[in-house]
Amino acid sequence: MSSGSPAWAAPQESPRPDELSPWVEIPRRAPRYLLVGVALMVVCSLLFGLWALRVDPATSVLAVARPVPAGAAITEADLQVVRVVPDPGMAVVTEAERATVVGRTATVPLVAGALLAPGHVGAAKWPPAGESVVGVPVAAGRMPAGLSLGSRVSVLVPGGDAVEVRPPVVSGSVVAVEPPSVAGVSTVSLLLATDDALQVAAAGEVVLILEHPAGG
Repeated sequence: MSSGSPAWAAPQESPRPDELSPWVEIPRRAPRYLLVGVALMVVCSLLFGLWALRVDPATSVLAVARPVPAGAAITEADLQVVRVVPDPGMAVVTEAERATVVGRTATVPLVAGALLAPGHVGAAKWPPAGESVVGVPVAAGRMPAGLSLGSRVSVLVPGGDAVEVRPPVVSGSVVAVEPPSVAGVSTVSLLLATDDALQVAAAGEVVLILEHPAGG
């Protein structure tokens, strides 16, 4: 063989699986790493959710779902559950105490959306001492639209051809509004000082003026 002839080279053998470069194995291991990462994310999310529930300062309490007149029995439909962070000095009824409330009497008119307090339930204490509830017929056009439970009103008693006030200022709260009759007359129940209630009841026909809310 001449020195110029190329040297014979033995064919190279394919590398064994255990000799493959780590780069070759990455695609086969990637799904495993991905599953582990997803599992860690799920676990962390669950732990965070449990931690958030434990540190949530809100409390589930009972609120009034719809108006309830004083002296009426409180039903399940009258209540709703809300979550609030009550002030330390605020008296509330918790959701766990629902059974102690249902079936008992509302001591005062309950307004929809208001938080229920222990003092709102028990023997009726209505109307308060020195005050009376009077129902007055109000003709169409003699009261503002949207009058509802809790509205503060001034009561004007017509006299002759002029409108005069008896006494100079008769102010009270609406405790109920009945739908108008066929004749367009609505019966509105008002909480007034007893002397004022007697005068309004004797007048028969009144005009109601909606007052600006106190502090508004």
